[in-house]
Amino acid sequence: MRFKLLLVLVEDERLDAVLKAARHAGATGATTITSARGEGLVPQKTFFGLDLASQRDIVLLVVEEHLSRSILEAVAKAGCFDTEPGSGIALQLPIEDAVGLESQIRFLSKQVEDRL
Repeated sequence: MRFKLLLVLVEDERLDAVLKAARHAGATGATTITSARGEGLVPQKTFFGLDLASQRDIVLLVVEEHLSRSILEAVAKAGCFDTEPGSGIALQLPIEDAVGLESQIRFLSKQVEDRL
């Protein structure tokens, strides 16, 4: 079984919607890193040195490769990534090898088999 890493950078207020969408699309879990900051095409404004931009969260999802695209699309839709500039981004990276995924592999084997 092969896996992909979905790396999602999302506005804090949209985190719950993104996690729910990922789970509904087939993700079996996620790791969230809170309070990240970033800058897009247009730098955010500050007020006397205080950053006015909303906080971002980083979500890491290790997903089965056959499910990765549908999860990526569900996350993008829930986060409004394609409709609202600056709302976040998501990308997928190949995973060469991983350990600690035995319970997910047993669960996903049946799920992926049913979808294919």
